[in-house]
Formats: sequence, structure tokens, C-alpha cells
Amino acid sequence: MTESTGASDAPSGDGSLAATGSALPGSLDPVAEAGADAAGLAQSTGRMSVAKLNKGALSWALYEGGRDPYVILITIYIFGPYFAHTMVDKGVVGAVGGQELVATIGTIYGLFVALTGPLLGASIDRFGARKPMLFGLTALMVPLIAALWWAKPDGSGLSVTAVAVILGVMGALFAYTEVIHNSLLTRTANSREAPHASGLALSAGNFFSVFSLIFVLWAFALPGSVPWSWVPKAPLFGLSKILHEPDRVVGLIAAGLLLLGSIPLFLFTPDAPGTGVSLGKGVREGFSQLIATLKSLKGQRDVSIYLGSRMLFTDGMTALLMFGGIYASGVMGWGVLEMLAYGILLSIFAVLGGFIGAGLDAAVGPKRAVQIEVGGAFLCLLGSLGMARDKILFLWAFDPHAHAPLWNGPMFRTAPEVIYLVIAFGTAIFVTAHYASSRTLLTRLTPPGQTASFFGLYALSGTVTVWLGSLLVKIFTSTFHTLQAGFAPIAGLLVLGFLGMLFVQGGNREA
Repeated sequence: MTESTGASDAPSGDGSLAATGSALPGSLDPVAEAGADAAGLAQSTGRMSVAKLNKGALSWALYEGGRDPYVILITIYIFGPYFAHTMVDKGVVGAVGGQELVATIGTIYGLFVALTGPLLGASIDRFGARKPMLFGLTALMVPLIAALWWAKPDGSGLSVTAVAVILGVMGALFAYTEVIHNSLLTRTANSREAPHASGLALSAGNFFSVFSLIFVLWAFALPGSVPWSWVPKAPLFGLSKILHEPDRVVGLIAAGLLLLGSIPLFLFTPDAPGTGVSLGKGVREGFSQLIATLKSLKGQRDVSIYLGSRMLFTDGMTALLMFGGIYASGVMGWGVLEMLAYGILLSIFAVLGGFIGAGLDAAVGPKRAVQIEVGGAFLCLLGSLGMARDKILFLWAFDPHAHAPLWNGPMFRTAPEVIYLVIAFGTAIFVTAHYASSRTLLTRLTPPGQTASFFGLYALSGTVTVWLGSLLVKIFTSTFHTLQAGFAPIAGLLVLGFLGMLFVQGGNREA
């Protein structure tokens, strides 16, 4: 997903590092990015109708629409929590092995992407044609995602190790396809069309992700749990809840959406012409471009401090997204039914957060907006650390057997569950809003005429330490043996990033 601002000063170029966007953090929650870009698009000047985009640009956007449900269905809300707490933890509420393993996976592929992703972004112009490489990576991703259907809870299908390898490889492949896909944007859309194509792509990812969550909830999770007339009496296609098939079928759904969404791009989106440059020469030239981009920081104190601070608080936000579903499932003991509803509700509030971020930018300026958003995410994190099925905000014990249900519905029937949901809504809003405000702040701090170059550094700052949050979660989980302790170091990243922002000058509200 591209991290363009949706404005006229968005990063441009022909696949350079400045045009590739973030290789990982922004991709972890396409719904959040869709909300951020929706707000930016609504404010952009030089409006044009999305309907006027050419066939190549529409096909480019549809690819992202088909790819992003992997993040929502597999990484965050459904398969990831199932893998961590059913396959690894064997259904024991509060067990930490699953969170620790997922953190290890994230650390390994995060380090790999941090070392190679920026170089790919800086080198990609030198290689010429992108679509053959993108086709090869996509052709690997589709069967890998579909294979997750065979991740059976008793290990009779894919083993825990095999699933861990698939998730790690998919993390790297997803990041690579993002870089290459983003570099094709300027091949199919001009400077006025690009923000609209970017916004459409993120909105498409949001639509297909939420639609998939709703479909799985209606077709597989709710049947047999509610007497509602509009819900099937039994899961469609005979899927078994006992065998966790509703948790696993999302692999087939995500693979199918990626396959269908990619076909138009390979048919209609124009490719860059071949250059005949060898792989070695392309990498050397890309490395030189990367060094030149880093040198542009010389003499730019406020931008340097901001990017360093963003590197920390964005790592924290990324970890909140990566482990939010696993943490909620483990601490609250939620299954696929609750996690589907949880994902749908958070998606709605995430889109709302994009507009709130835009409003904060206008009201207090992007620097104060970022500080409010990081501080808000920190407070929400503290609140979630104080929650459990039998505890409310650290202080109040709660006996589920001593209290009547809050309602007669199939989920979220106790006070701790509802309070946890409200806290999560705040997290979704603040995380999404920070994407929007962070990009706006960069455009206020950069010298005139150098915005594109600094957006390359912005993308780099969101990638180079993306492994850090996962590593901290792994260390603290394995050391203290609780889910809450594993989640706690994320607060440290947010605090350090917030403190760094105190030393940034500029980015105030425009007169």
C-alpha cells in the first residue's frame, strides 16, 4: 500500500524509494490506512472523479483490494489468533506460547524486510519491467495462503512449524509485492490521478476485508449460535466449528481474493519498459540512491528528530496492530465468533479515525495531532493491559457467574468484554489518525521542493526497525510468561516516540 498523502505534494517519481511507500507498517492494517487516505483524499485539491481513472489505474487499485484481506483475515483477526491460541496454546486461556511464537516470526521476517526492502525500493527503477517479478511473487503467495486451510488444530495437517514458516515467508512476500505494486502507480496514473488511484486501492482493500469478515460471520460463525431468521441454521458447506474450519477457511477466501484481484493488473496495467541492466548493477545503483536519500537529512534538524521519533512510535503502533487480535483472543478468551465481530467493529472505527486525524490536523496542527494520537494510543494500551475476563482496569475484580449477562446476544455479554471493546475502539481511532497526521506533518517540516525525497526517508523510517516491536514482545512474553507483560513494552516505544516529538519545532496549525 502506498503511503501517499493524497495531496499535490505527495511523493512522486518512478518507483524510487520516495514513491514506494512503507514496505510494512502501513500494510499491517489496510483498514486503518484506508481511513487515513479517505480523510486525506477528501481534503485534496484538484479533485477528479474516480470514475475517470483509466482501466490500468482501476486494475492497479483492484490488486490491492484483493491482497489486503490477507492482513485482516490471516494476520490480525482470525487465523493468527487461531494459530496462536488453538494450535500452539491448545486452547488454554492465558497461555503465552502462541504470542511468543508469532512475535518470533514477526522479528525474523521484519529483520529480513528491513535489510532488503529499502534496497529493493531504491533499485527497482534500474530493473525496468516490474510485472514479471510481481507475477512470480503473487504466484507464490496464492498457494501459500490457501495451504493454511490444512492447519488443523490437532496437527494432522500442517504442523506448527510448517505454518510458522508459511507466515514468515508470507510476511516478506507481502512486503515485496507492496514495494513493486506501488512502483507501478506512476506508470498508470499521472500526478493528478495518482492520489485518487491510491485512495481507491485502499478503499477497495477496506471493502473486501470487511465484506469477508461479515460473510464469514454470517455463513460460518453465527449459524447454530443464534435463532435469527436471516442467518443459516448451520454453517454453509458443512463446515465444522469443532474442527475450527471457520477459522481455517479464511485462508481459502484470502487466496481466492488475491487471485481474482491480481488478474486485471496483469492484463491491463502498463509495465515499465525493460532496461537491460543486470541485477548486480541495478542493486549497486539502488544502493547509491539510498545513500543519497539519507544524505538529504544533513542540516535538517527537525525532520531528523521527527523521523527518529516516528520510527519509535510507529513501531509501537505496528505492534499494536500485529498482536492486537492475538492479545484480545488470549486475554478475553474469545473465539472466531467474537473475533469476527471484533474485527468488523474495529474496522468501522478505524475508518472514522482517518477523518478524526484530518480534523485534528486542522484544529491544532499536525504536530500536536500526532502527540495527541500517540498519547491516546498509549492510554488505550494501558487500559487494555488492565483488562481480563475477571478484571476491569487493574482494580476491580469481576465474577462472571455472579453477574447477569448485559444482553441475550451471542457475544460480548459481560462488562469486561464491553469495556475492552470500547478501549479497542479508541486504539483503532488513534492508530489510524496517526497515519494521516504523520504524513501531513512531514509535508510541513520539509523544505520546499524536497518533499518527494523526504518521503523516501519517511518510508525508510517506517521499515528499518519494524522488527523491534516484535522482538520486544517476544522477550517480555518469554521472560514474564504473561500476555500482558508481552504487550507492555509497546508502551515504551510509544512513550519514547512521544518524548522525541517534544523537541520537534514546526508543524503548528496554519493561520
